Amino acid sequence: MKADNPSNKRNVIFLVIVAALGYFVDIYDLVLFSVVRLKSFTDIGISPEKMRTDGEYVINMQMFGLLLGGVLWGIIGDKFGRIKVLFGSILMYSLANIANGFVTDVHSYALIRFIAGIGLAGELGAGITLVTETMDKEKRGYGTMVVAGIGLLGAAAAATIGKHYTWQTSYFVGGGMGLLLLLLRVGTFESGMFKNVVDAEKVSKGNFFMLFSDRKRFLKYLACICLGLPLWFIVGILVTQSPEIGKALGAKDVLNAGSGIMYTYFGIAIGDVVCGFLAQVLRSRRKTVLIFQSLSVITVIVYLTSQGLTEGRFIWICLFMGFAVGYWATFVTIAAEQFGTNIRSTVTTTAPNFVRGALIPITVVFEFFVHRFDIVSAAFIVMAIVTIIAIISVLSLKESFNKDLDYLEK
Repeated sequence: MKADNPSNKRNVIFLVIVAALGYFVDIYDLVLFSVVRLKSFTDIGISPEKMRTDGEYVINMQMFGLLLGGVLWGIIGDKFGRIKVLFGSILMYSLANIANGFVTDVHSYALIRFIAGIGLAGELGAGITLVTETMDKEKRGYGTMVVAGIGLLGAAAAATIGKHYTWQTSYFVGGGMGLLLLLLRVGTFESGMFKNVVDAEKVSKGNFFMLFSDRKRFLKYLACICLGLPLWFIVGILVTQSPEIGKALGAKDVLNAGSGIMYTYFGIAIGDVVCGFLAQVLRSRRKTVLIFQSLSVITVIVYLTSQGLTEGRFIWICLFMGFAVGYWATFVTIAAEQFGTNIRSTVTTTAPNFVRGALIPITVVFEFFVHRFDIVSAAFIVMAIVTIIAIISVLSLKESFNKDLDYLEK
């Protein structure tokens, strides 16, 4: 559907708003565990000595759910429609988050976060796929920019609610917002590009293995995943483990991971808007991502060399680190633009979730270096590794700005 008359324009605007609100709830639920980790673990009786390792266990279960869900929802999106993914995924993670408020031990906590992770995997990919396939190719960058800019503020909501209310209430709020959002979803419409493909009998739709059957296609898919690694390393380790990193830096205060996450996502939201706008001005997503990747290295160096860190300085650093990795929407848009309509949902849904799921091996590598050096040195080493991989990846991809997306993968 093209926005070439007032009615269509209203429909497209409504779709972008609904996708943005869906991503808002998605991010709220995705980061809530990091915000309420210490508070909830204390209430269910986990000792201080086990909080970091048990925290890694729970978040890795959530990330494993994201990996599995990314494949599941991506295939459903290409075979049965993007709208079905939006409805199914949000229902699953909303109910899971409500259940999360009743956990009493770490294993049930981890299991429910795994189920929530499966649900959370479908939201962003389906929303971005719908927006990129519906908007004019000259303006779709603005659409995805709005989705991410509003959506990422969900982290700020999670941090605020997690700070002022109990951790159980925080989970109930996330589930409740998701169920309310289902009412808005009734007015959304399916992608015209998907409708053109759905009845084609000889076209392979949602075939995940197509991404691995051709060497060139596989390397392109791998590059799409790898260019997003620095963002999740910063959020998932550098900010989430800020109390431990702050202690190693001789911080004057105990750094608050919840506040750090909130301001990091404030920065990401601002960065996403600036990144999307800059990509439109430069007419290049590749150049824009490279600029932001360079900024992220500088901000991490500032963070990890800040001896005697104060809470106030930490907040500012988180804001700037978030801004520097605020190319999340641009990264997902690049992934969507690299592949044909018959596997676009699969790619756009799996790529960001594989980036999130990459936190599992990144955490393993990080812990490996922590045990051989120290937590600050390990952070430097792993940041260098993920940044080099990300830069190589973005350089290997073709520029996709203004690319016509109405085509199929053979």
